[in-house]
Amino acid sequence: MRSRPSVVVWDITYACPLRCSHCYSESGRRPKRQLDRGDLERVADAIVSLGPEEVAMAGGEPLLVPGMLDAAARIADAGIALSVYTSGWTLRASHIPALVRNFSRIHVSIDGATALVHDRIRGRAGSFERAEKALAVLDEAARCAEETAPWRFGIDWVAVRSNFEQLERMCSEFVPRFPHLAFLHVGAAVPSGLASRPGFAASELLSDAQERLLSDPGFRGRLRDLVPASVRLSTTDNRVLQMRPDQIERGAVMAGMQIEPDGAVRAMPIYEGTVGSLLTDDPAELWRRAVARWSHPVVTRALSGAYTMQAWAQAARRIDRHFGSQEVRDRIDRRPDFTARPAS
Repeated sequence: MRSRPSVVVWDITYACPLRCSHCYSESGRRPKRQLDRGDLERVADAIVSLGPEEVAMAGGEPLLVPGMLDAAARIADAGIALSVYTSGWTLRASHIPALVRNFSRIHVSIDGATALVHDRIRGRAGSFERAEKALAVLDEAARCAEETAPWRFGIDWVAVRSNFEQLERMCSEFVPRFPHLAFLHVGAAVPSGLASRPGFAASELLSDAQERLLSDPGFRGRLRDLVPASVRLSTTDNRVLQMRPDQIERGAVMAGMQIEPDGAVRAMPIYEGTVGSLLTDDPAELWRRAVARWSHPVVTRALSGAYTMQAWAQAARRIDRHFGSQEVRDRIDRRPDFTARPAS
């Protein structure tokens, strides 16, 4: 296994204006846990010391964090590719100069081709309109930039059962409205956080047939034919995040590190359970501890037979309860189960 993570995902805050039904971090429903400027920079420097190829800032809503852009600058100045994931709720034209100076990719989360579907999944009325406005701001900034501008913007779509049938409409109707949009990334919701709840897993995680479509060249080609030629379309079933023993053996996993807002490091990105903090521990040692967790007997037993989405969700719940702290288990117990709602 790699001696360092290839990708670092930094959930820089759990503060969020939205209440997404699939949220892996339960942002907006728990303390934000974000650091002050000094500690943000310490975490940024620790990330740089690991030498990853790419860092993604996410949350929660990263644009809510004072000092986020200063921390981002420390990473970008080290020559590391940096991306940011935003709902677009707070994005304004005034953010653009600092964003494009530090980030090579700006991802706006859209989970529906219509406000009805997107707002229901994202849990707040008006979120689709806010995301549209954010994309319009980015499109105008890209139009005004030089053709060789080093940054790109696009859409990140979390695929669940209730939006899957809108994918073609997103490609053919919504994406072409933004001529300078560079990418559309479609990824299956994974059973992490709120998406691991039994009710959500049963009714909203993709069916096995839908999941297979995301890896099917014919399906992917059909979607590509619907978007403008300038848009890079990608789809994934996100199985690289699962960490099954057979996947690890053949190197079919994402060698990624996930950092919680207070600097704690998760052993595995989509599962509960930390191995220390970048504010108190050696970053390289944290990575070694994380890799060791991948072959822990509880992990291997839980995931060995998890070939369907439902089996994966069950394994995730088992791992979360075993490795999560008492605080984490209490939070899991407080989660209301998910009940699917009709589209109208």
